[in-house]
Amino acid sequence: MKIIFISVCLSLFCNLNVNAQIKGLVQGSDSTTKKPLFNAKIKLLNAKTGVLTSEEGTFEIVLPKNLPDTLVITAMGYHSDSIIVRKNDRFVSLNIVLYSENLLPEIIVEYRKSTHGISRMKTLHVEELTSGELRKAACCNLSESFETNASVDVSITDAVSGAKKIQMMGLDGVYTQIQMENIPYLRGLESSFGLQSISGTWIESIQITKGTGNVVNGYESMAGLVNLEIKKPKEMEKFFANVYQNIFGRSEVNLNSGQIINDKWSTGTLAHASKVYGNIDHNHDGFRDLPMGDNIAFMNRWDYGGKNKEIQFGINAYQDRKVGGQTTFYRGLGIEPNPNSSYGVILNSKHIDIFAKTGFFGKKPMQSLGIVYNLKYQDMNGQFGIRPFSGIEKRAYINAIYDDIISTSDHKIKVGMSLVALNIFQKADSLSENRNEIVPGIFSEYTFTGSRFTGVIGARYDYHNLFGSQFSPRIHAKYTLSEKTDLRLTTGKGWRVPNYMIDNISLLANSKQWIAPLNTQPEISWNFGGSIVQEFTLFNQKANITFDFYHTLFRNQLVVDRDVSLNTIVFSNLKNSSFSNSFQTELSFSPIKNFDVRFAFKILDVKAKYGGEIRQQVMIPRQRGFINLAYKSRDKRWFFDFTCSVFGSSRLPVQVDPSNPSNEIFDTKSKIYPMINSQITHVYKKWEFYLGGENLLNFKQQNPIVDAQNPFSTKFDATNIWGPIMGINIYTGVRFSIIKKK
Repeated sequence: MKIIFISVCLSLFCNLNVNAQIKGLVQGSDSTTKKPLFNAKIKLLNAKTGVLTSEEGTFEIVLPKNLPDTLVITAMGYHSDSIIVRKNDRFVSLNIVLYSENLLPEIIVEYRKSTHGISRMKTLHVEELTSGELRKAACCNLSESFETNASVDVSITDAVSGAKKIQMMGLDGVYTQIQMENIPYLRGLESSFGLQSISGTWIESIQITKGTGNVVNGYESMAGLVNLEIKKPKEMEKFFANVYQNIFGRSEVNLNSGQIINDKWSTGTLAHASKVYGNIDHNHDGFRDLPMGDNIAFMNRWDYGGKNKEIQFGINAYQDRKVGGQTTFYRGLGIEPNPNSSYGVILNSKHIDIFAKTGFFGKKPMQSLGIVYNLKYQDMNGQFGIRPFSGIEKRAYINAIYDDIISTSDHKIKVGMSLVALNIFQKADSLSENRNEIVPGIFSEYTFTGSRFTGVIGARYDYHNLFGSQFSPRIHAKYTLSEKTDLRLTTGKGWRVPNYMIDNISLLANSKQWIAPLNTQPEISWNFGGSIVQEFTLFNQKANITFDFYHTLFRNQLVVDRDVSLNTIVFSNLKNSSFSNSFQTELSFSPIKNFDVRFAFKILDVKAKYGGEIRQQVMIPRQRGFINLAYKSRDKRWFFDFTCSVFGSSRLPVQVDPSNPSNEIFDTKSKIYPMINSQITHVYKKWEFYLGGENLLNFKQQNPIVDAQNPFSTKFDATNIWGPIMGINIYTGVRFSIIKKK
């Protein structure tokens, strides 16, 4: 069967004769109501082809082989509009709104612009952050790119390494599938420290999907999916530079350059370098608040757009070196950590990533074959005090996707196959594991698109050489209740193979003994949920309110039990004994021109069985409130951004009783605390100057390290981190851009 399937795909690969198509809906608006527009003209400028909309305002147009192209939409009595159609826009549906000629042009601009929002045209609940949203904060790397977003939380894992992790719907970031342009990223060894390996200035947009994603993207999406779109060579700046400096001694430089070689070839180069040289200890516990070190990152990518095919390929490399721990520890001085000297933290990490995509198109409409390739090598090593860790990962990935329609474009189908080959070695203290994985998979997905209802039914079958067969069905549906109301529902299964050592490497920053699981088993979960998005008018401006709820039930989860005692951390497999409930509501509106407001509030209920009792999982705030205010001046030269988050209390693991160190305390709670960030940006010609502050209320977790004076004692613990350990951070920077001439 596998041979037949591969032969069919290869046949399609060699003989495919396809072309892409785009369809959409055109509506007219007078700022309060919308109606479908009949006989609106849809024209592709370069291809010189066009169509007219139907009585329902819908249209379908075949895309040319040479993209990008400009889609121009015109209708009598309405302002014309245009959209740049790119290669990754094939087979998407557009919702186009033309505004009445009675509206002022500047009002229309305000309606159109949005740096953040949920796509109404997508079946799944997809929240998009554009590069404009990322510029509201420093966003030096991916870990800092969610500061103006309420759906994804970022927290530090310990008080000595500077590592950060994301949480989505109350679950650890390992349950969120992170991709770079639909290629798996930040998995395996990268899960602990990889968030800082992608510069924020490289990112064009971020798509955040709640619930399980499409089966086409793989089987590891359990809580959600985050896809990073990197700047494309043809569309990025001809030259871009960003320089950043903060008061903690962190300096960064980012350089981007996109070059168009000819009408078919283009290339983009992105580079990043940063260094932390401040030996800072503001709380006077003898430990650095932020590790010293440096990192460099580089990416070079090439794009080819031919008559019947397109090719993308590139390379991404990264190296990171950190030294943390006590302020008296310097690796460069030859001082090695041991019980008779300083407590030191050392981290060395490097990876090289080769990626490629090929796509084939021809004369027959609505068919395509795309193949994604990826090779990765990752090497990391270091130590927390006298506890060493290391890991080596070699990974190969290929994913082939065939798109077609059944009779009409209302019925679409995707079929494909994937292969993951992995060798991963990991060692933490005295524990080690070497694992070889081969996971071939096949998948199929059917999409029905009606006037109000869109449904996606997909399933994939994967065979793991160590754990056998896994069948993963997923269903997504969207129903348009009214012109301004969308209802989405989703359910599906996800699974992953845990790397319990690397996934929890920061827990080496204490003296507790690790009790390894009896055996490694796949983590398996089912996710159920949905959302309602309502658009309405407030202060004579468009406003949106969203409600979403998701429930994740684990059939099997590898749980980290930190409540057993002060001296041990136990890893164990739980069957049907852990779950997560996530509720979030978000309101966005503009009370006055050029002033955008977003409020959000979410409640998390994440529990698992510890010692026979269902208890709240540790280090997860039960509530979070969020406010984002963004104002820009009339001349678009001044931008003011303000973000405030209030984090609720979270349950802490077993603690030392301060009044009696020989006693243990259970079920203690962290404090409720605020986090306020703000930034001012001034634009002058090709220059942008920005000044910002983080943690402006100067809230800090008191005594984040237990028994800091005795770092090699049995009570030493730097892992009970629930809040910020750094005080006010003031930063400044400058951006310089040279845009390509059209």
